[in-house]
Amino acid sequence: MKRNSLSVENKIVQSSAAAKQPKLGFYSSLNQSHMYTVLLDWGHLPHHVVLRIFQYLPLLDRARASSVCRRWNEVFHIPDLWRKFEFELNQSATSNFKSTHPDLIQQIIKKHSAHLQYVSFKVDSSTESAEAACDILSQLVNCSSHTLGLISTAKPSFMNVSESHFVSALRVVFINSKTLSSIKIEDTPVDDPSLKILVADNSDTLRLLKMSSCPHVSSDGILCVADHCQGLRELALNYYILTDELLLALSSETHVNLEHLRIDVMSENPGQIAFHAIKKHSWDALIKHSPRVNVVMYFFLYEEEFEMFFKEETPVTHLYFGRSVSKAVLGRIGLNCPRLFELVVCANGLQPLDKELICIGEHCTNLTALGLSECEVSCSAFIKFVRLCGRRLTHLSIMEEVLIPDEDYSLDEIHTEVSKYLGRVWFPDVMPLW
Repeated sequence: MKRNSLSVENKIVQSSAAAKQPKLGFYSSLNQSHMYTVLLDWGHLPHHVVLRIFQYLPLLDRARASSVCRRWNEVFHIPDLWRKFEFELNQSATSNFKSTHPDLIQQIIKKHSAHLQYVSFKVDSSTESAEAACDILSQLVNCSSHTLGLISTAKPSFMNVSESHFVSALRVVFINSKTLSSIKIEDTPVDDPSLKILVADNSDTLRLLKMSSCPHVSSDGILCVADHCQGLRELALNYYILTDELLLALSSETHVNLEHLRIDVMSENPGQIAFHAIKKHSWDALIKHSPRVNVVMYFFLYEEEFEMFFKEETPVTHLYFGRSVSKAVLGRIGLNCPRLFELVVCANGLQPLDKELICIGEHCTNLTALGLSECEVSCSAFIKFVRLCGRRLTHLSIMEEVLIPDEDYSLDEIHTEVSKYLGRVWFPDVMPLW
């Protein structure tokens, strides 16, 4: 497109001589050059119309469009276009996303940092990209952001940045943003002193905090957040900093009802087997205070590391096992997880889970979703499980190799029986062969 829309006008006017002859139909009564000039003079569109169009354009196309004319360039700098921005930082030629141009980054810092409200950084696996993100963060001194997200698309590259560099950059945003409501800083070297700065300036507004896999944060640090941020509704953290004191703080009368608690359970140290136990009365206090809270647990443990889990009633609603889980643990889940909505088992072994699955079907009366792979269940036991749950099973994802034919049902017959109890057509999942 050209810088001035008058060039389009001139072409239309020059060709108007050939268009002076009247034509049949509606257009014969109109001055054609005037009509086409009105239709094609994009430079005179109202600002709010151009703004609406710009909001649908990718950033690069928006920047190119801003060079068409003065009015479009004015719209390009309207604050509403810069309230939400994702900095994409990439050092690798093989990455699947393009990096934000350095000149544009500097323009945003100089002209639009005060307008930014929803800020995120997407970096590749390189340390250079993470360091570049920290450099940008440290320059957002005029930014009063509502949300902040740090996203590593591959391995957690922020963990390779020096702790001092990262926390000093992060504190710039924490100090200058007095209205932070959502923070996603998982897999980063954030520390306890940084969290204290966060709550000192944003305690009234913070609603969501995701900080799993942050090894420099202790149970005292996250407890400080819970004590001061009474409006916190969503929290994601590692199990090693989950304590009875934290659950009781989230259950205090002055704290709002918690809506979502995500807990990642993984070994803090290589070879770790022993995990601390959370007392039943602490879980009970949380559920009494926030009866509708979703308690989501992701497990990345080996079988011998589950000793302390599910021995007492646990109010978990969503369970995901990323590694092998034993029959004994699944049996305890059936007996001690009455609030369970969703269960995903990625691996178990070669021992059939018939009794355990039926126990879950009998006792977990809220279960609506099940996923199984790399384990074994007889076709008869699986059909009994489906019959127990019935149509409340809205999501049922079972790999075909999980189901073992027996004397009652073959693989060809099972989909008919399962579909009957679900009230819809169902087939097991099949691994594609490429």
